[in-house]
Amino acid sequence: MVGDPRSRDIVHCDMDAFYASVEVQDDPALAGKPVIVGGGERRGVVAAASYEARRYGVHSAMPTATAKRLCPDGVFLPVRMPRYQDVSDGIFAIFRRFTPLVEPVSIDEAFLDVTASVRLFGAPEAIARSIKAAVRDETGLTVSAGVAPSKLVAKIASDLRKPDGLTVVPRGKVREFLSPLPVGKLWGVGIVTREALRTMGVATIGDLSRVPPDVLKARFGESGLHLHRLANGIDDREVETEREAKSIGHEDTYDTDIRDPAAIRKQLLGLADRVAARLRRHGVKGWTVTLKVKYADFTQITRAVTLARPTDDGGEIYRSVLPLLAKTEAGRRPIRLLGVSVSRLATAKRPDEERWGQLTFFEGRDGKAPGEALPRRPAKAPGQVARLNAAVDRIREKFGKKGIRPATLLDEE
Repeated sequence: MVGDPRSRDIVHCDMDAFYASVEVQDDPALAGKPVIVGGGERRGVVAAASYEARRYGVHSAMPTATAKRLCPDGVFLPVRMPRYQDVSDGIFAIFRRFTPLVEPVSIDEAFLDVTASVRLFGAPEAIARSIKAAVRDETGLTVSAGVAPSKLVAKIASDLRKPDGLTVVPRGKVREFLSPLPVGKLWGVGIVTREALRTMGVATIGDLSRVPPDVLKARFGESGLHLHRLANGIDDREVETEREAKSIGHEDTYDTDIRDPAAIRKQLLGLADRVAARLRRHGVKGWTVTLKVKYADFTQITRAVTLARPTDDGGEIYRSVLPLLAKTEAGRRPIRLLGVSVSRLATAKRPDEERWGQLTFFEGRDGKAPGEALPRRPAKAPGQVARLNAAVDRIREKFGKKGIRPATLLDEE
């Protein structure tokens, strides 16, 4: 067999036009309309487009202004990341019913190793069909799936019959499946590489598989050998379930440059609140808070501070960012983008365990580390803050992000 020597059964699941599909699910009046999710017209980009919008040539990563020219009657909606994340969490919970070996690729895409699941749930194709049915029944959304002996082939297969597709590549049929496909379907073959291969007479994956490895190495170096392996369906990578995030953050690009200090602080408060909610959703806290600023001339800087203890609290993140802001030219130079992120992540304790958290040895009597000049609020026990945040999260789960938020952000859209 060509491919993974251990004959794994891999399912690649990819949600169909995920952000746009969630918007239609939440507002059925949008069904059948060209729905485009993304940033503002001046500087934003398309994050997702429904299949109706794609018929106009609209696709993700396209400037929103271009999308509006191509599809002037489209329904343009802002990104609602907390809502998409909530739906994604439910979908990934469905995936994990069938196997613990789930590798998230993004919020709407994952690899599943179902090799050991066939005894419980049947053949890999049957498992894929069951997953698709469960996602549709429980969320109203559709997912396309590819079933194959390797991640490479499963990923390519899932993309062939969108939306709501299922493509199965049996063991022993990998090269037959890959051979007629355009060479651009392979990972790592972008525009430049594709053009270079075209000059060599290579148009399909089958063409590439027949090029001697030494010829590819002479033309592309070590990556040429990698391309030869992929073209022959050889992919030994395992499904990795422990892909820990190194940082969690959020950033916004503004349609109009901002310079007013009060407006900048308000934006940072919103960013800190969103980052904190994501930290808690992932069950982690972070030690290092980073501020990212991009000025109107595209000059970009970052400033960071390491806290005395890890946090997942939006107020603490915000108060940590303010001194960093003072180390930038915010207020003197117009700002195009702001971002806040938290890194050096560690697993968080439950709210009822927080009271046992140990304070750092180097904290001063006032709760500050020596030399620290962060603005502070009246002291609350760590457990109190954690329980308060947990209550906020539960309210938002039930009523959405507008259910409860800082008063400063009440007029935020």
